[in-house]
Amino acid sequence: MQDNATEVTAAGIARLAGVGRAAVSNWRRRHADFPKPVGGTETSPSFALAEVEAWLRKQGKLAEVPLRERVWQQLVGHPEGPVAALTHAGCVLLLIHDRPTVWLDVSAGSDERLAAMLPGALEEVLTPRFGPVVPVNSRRAVNSGRVVNGGLAVNSGRPVTSGRPVNAAHAPHAADSGHDRVNTPAALSAERVNTPATAHTDRVNTPATAHTDRVNTSATDAPVNTGTRPAVHLPTGPELLPSAPLLRSTAELAAELGARQTFEFLLGRHLDANPRQYTLTPADLAGLMADLAGPARTVLDPACGTGALLRAVTTRPDQELYAQDSAPELAALTALRLALHTRAVVHGATGDTLRADAHPQLHADAVLCHPPFNERNWGHDELAYDPRWEYGFPARTESELAWVQHALARLRDGGTAVLLMPPAAASRRSGRRIRADLLRRGALRAVVALPVGAAPPYNIPLHLWVLRRPEKAPAQPEVLLADTGQFAADGRGGPDWRDVREAVLDAWHAFDRAGTLEERPGLARSLPVIDLLDDDVDLAPARHLPPPTAADGAEQLTAVRERLGETLRLTADLTPAPADAAHPARWPLTTIGELARGGALVMRTGGNGGHARVPVLTDHDVLAGTAPSGTLPESDEEAVLVEPGDVVVPVLGGGSVARVIDDATGGAALGRNLVLLRPERTALDPWFLAGFLRGTANNRQASSYASTATRLDVRRLQLPRLPLDEQRRYGARFRALDEFERALRRAGRLGEQLVRGMYDGLTDGTVAPD
Repeated sequence: MQDNATEVTAAGIARLAGVGRAAVSNWRRRHADFPKPVGGTETSPSFALAEVEAWLRKQGKLAEVPLRERVWQQLVGHPEGPVAALTHAGCVLLLIHDRPTVWLDVSAGSDERLAAMLPGALEEVLTPRFGPVVPVNSRRAVNSGRVVNGGLAVNSGRPVTSGRPVNAAHAPHAADSGHDRVNTPAALSAERVNTPATAHTDRVNTPATAHTDRVNTSATDAPVNTGTRPAVHLPTGPELLPSAPLLRSTAELAAELGARQTFEFLLGRHLDANPRQYTLTPADLAGLMADLAGPARTVLDPACGTGALLRAVTTRPDQELYAQDSAPELAALTALRLALHTRAVVHGATGDTLRADAHPQLHADAVLCHPPFNERNWGHDELAYDPRWEYGFPARTESELAWVQHALARLRDGGTAVLLMPPAAASRRSGRRIRADLLRRGALRAVVALPVGAAPPYNIPLHLWVLRRPEKAPAQPEVLLADTGQFAADGRGGPDWRDVREAVLDAWHAFDRAGTLEERPGLARSLPVIDLLDDDVDLAPARHLPPPTAADGAEQLTAVRERLGETLRLTADLTPAPADAAHPARWPLTTIGELARGGALVMRTGGNGGHARVPVLTDHDVLAGTAPSGTLPESDEEAVLVEPGDVVVPVLGGGSVARVIDDATGGAALGRNLVLLRPERTALDPWFLAGFLRGTANNRQASSYASTATRLDVRRLQLPRLPLDEQRRYGARFRALDEFERALRRAGRLGEQLVRGMYDGLTDGTVAPD
């Protein structure tokens, strides 16, 4: 039974019908029986999805919508919002993953029966994975002074801004949710329950003093910290009833993709739809940080966001993952994501980590963290006497050093922590005393400068700090300093992660084994700690590394100049001839959606890594015209491999770009946010197709605009109906334009390389001024 509460906008109706939004507006005006709005605003109304589908089916206008798109429309149109819908879907996917026959039993019959039986079935799955769970409105889930043995409790998924306002002195700051974090304020209630760690005890705070005051409990009750609460609560039947149609569609999609891949698809689509609401940690960076930390049985991420770092940890038997985030929806989604990804026990919690630590007795093997940067409201006034500040009380402007010391406090002796840090944390004078003590006591083992573009903010070279909780004070400690800036890539493609990974791990493992590292000019060296203990205690690697050898600098610049001259001559030859005037053409038009339904082309979307490790063509590669540079996590679903003659179109960003795949790029996997069009060569010329898809007006009419992003609906892009011979005439001209464009890009890159090399050579003395 379809749910009338699920709503869809005019843009969603257009996607369902494979038309433009203007057509939907015309239907509303011309058809008296068109469904009436049930929500939204006067300028942006929403309609009941079931009524819209029934009307479209009656009119013969309902397009063959892929199941993925149908599930996504149900999720974004959910009456409680997409986060609540995604949380409910995640619970059901975990049930399907762990006990598929139970799902088949509870889903038989009406939606009412499903909603009534599902909470009991979910409890049977959530309890062994996370510990006992309770509904959010249960008295056990609030501050009662008793033990709450819940490792996980599913949050209702409502937007965090709908929470009850709290006093500013106790409210967690927006950015305290860490990497993959929500950039909106989250109001935390004082009545919260911590997720207990196995073999650990947590404490209960009174509601009035949710940060430092504690309540003594009876001898039979373990203390619990009310500054935190479990990540996910057990949804009730009334909460699940509006989600029933979505849950059935999600189960159908899971039958095609698998439960884990279905959740990754829906979560990834949600993150893509809200690009400025979340700060993500790239998968390549997360993998590097996990490898630096090494194998670990217990791993903590105190600012977990959507769980990128914990997902990168190598799995092992009896593993336990601990996660905390101040944003309730992220904590819930992360817990479910990790449960679908691994068989490890997951201890998830919601709360401000620095003010209300969910795991105060934990001694983990490893801590991975992408903390918020440059925060003033991190708890400086409340936490002056906190026992975590073993290396000094951080200044108000040194929130990152508070996170560093929190990570060290949650490690066992000899455990390793890896944190992503802003470069200023290595040199600010306000933090020099803490940096000095970290060095003297052997806690700070390495500082690695990453290339520009490694992670947001992409315009600065972030640092990785590798720390180890000292088992004993070292006699003559050294620290590893490394700079991988040389691996920065041209354009927007991000760094060469393969080279970054190889250089960093090779230097770290050699240093970790021997306690010292021979100098690698321009890349890495180890320094005695005593050499760094000056007035500044500046740990920026670039200030302590010798420059790379510049033996052949002048010869290399000469070679670049010659290549630039050849490229400029080629560019001049490829410059288009003067355009001949022509009357505007009035061609009969079709859409990509119609061509796909008629079999003239095949549409595929990317994002799956499959089992074969092949280069991945990213949206940045398409925009910059560069070779495949990305990677994707391995998945059970086969990757979409591009073939010569395919046309690839990015769907985010608002640019008019379409790339025809050549022989050199063929065989790469299609990345996320890309749509592949594979034309039938007897009906469509690839270059004709790509050229007309790049028209500005064409892209404008096929794009939808949110407050923070532009998304292209490729099915609505238009194409003139022309004979194949005429297509090839246009295709030849479009191909010549593409060659001219690529020559211009190559000339620009070579010119920048020559200018940069000349400045460097003149300033370091390797190039003479005349």
